[in-house]
Amino acid sequence: MSRLRELKYEEMAPDQRAIHDRLISGPRGRIAGPYIAWLRNAKLADVAEQYGRFVRYETSLPARLSEMAILIVGRHWNAQVEWWAHHPLALKAGLDPAVADAIANRKRPLFKHADEEIVYDVTMELIETKKLSDATYRRALDMFGEKTLIELIAILGNYFAVALVLNTFEIMPPDGSKPMPD
Repeated sequence: MSRLRELKYEEMAPDQRAIHDRLISGPRGRIAGPYIAWLRNAKLADVAEQYGRFVRYETSLPARLSEMAILIVGRHWNAQVEWWAHHPLALKAGLDPAVADAIANRKRPLFKHADEEIVYDVTMELIETKKLSDATYRRALDMFGEKTLIELIAILGNYFAVALVLNTFEIMPPDGSKPMPD
């Protein structure tokens, strides 16, 4: 059970309703995940929605790689909603189910694609060491270029923030959904 209940539309201030309406009419189509918390502060929800929309839908990183990075972050933080929401999107975008399963089980996947391995290495190195070695940085830069590497780091930062919100307010997937393993 979440620590926060979802706000009813009639309880919202006009600025909250405007963000609500934008979320409902946009690609998300609903109020879920961190927006259950962020919507309590319309200005924060507005900024978070714009940033989140960019990193989720508008970067130059292919969806397969973006979603894989989100899964790694979600798994690291045990953010159940993050995993629940993005696992099917990752598979739909072409991520090998064996890669997703390895991430779920905290194992290094066997990669068939060099770009997936680099995204994994960048993400895990940042998680484990809090910085990026020159060698990993160079591999990522050579694979993706500066613009896309910056976007990858922005995706990671956004979904770290999402995971913190989800975990703090105990926002969980709908009842009956299968959680990721402990």
